[in-house]
Amino acid sequence: MVRLEELYKEKIVPTLVNEFKYRNCMQVPKLVKIVVSMGVGRAIQDKKIIEGAERDLTVIACQKPLICKARKSVSNFKLREGMPIGLKVTLRGARMYEFLDRLISVAVPRVRDFRGLSAKGFDGRGNYNMGLTEQLVFPEINPDKVAAQQGMNISMVTSAGNDEESKRMLTLFGVPFQSN
Repeated sequence: MVRLEELYKEKIVPTLVNEFKYRNCMQVPKLVKIVVSMGVGRAIQDKKIIEGAERDLTVIACQKPLICKARKSVSNFKLREGMPIGLKVTLRGARMYEFLDRLISVAVPRVRDFRGLSAKGFDGRGNYNMGLTEQLVFPEINPDKVAAQQGMNISMVTSAGNDEESKRMLTLFGVPFQSN
């Protein structure tokens, strides 16, 4: 079992049951999935950029990403329907907990001038969204092989009904939020 999954079952569930007065342990919010996505708009000019981004995202997520293609043609951007413009990976189960562990304990502290994650990333339904400006904060990425710096969006989907419960659960996992 992964370290964070074990932490969730042994410590986080009882803590949340006591704090929010749940009658049943099945009411406790849980992490459903983590979606990591990259928009690679520069891939329109150079096809090798999407290949490099795909390689990096595969190493980061330990899973091959889905290549997202353009739905419509946009002449101003020289974009044609069907051209690859993004990548995404949906992580569940053990891979999800393992990725979250690496994100909060290794990658996020390596961000320059890091003061904590913004609490404004909640969407009102208990899901949290954040962005990273470069993939080099993950130690698995070899800086010598990176052709272009690439940002990514990370969405943590929870079963919580509101932001307060979700934020408390993520804080217990160790996600470093800014203190206001």
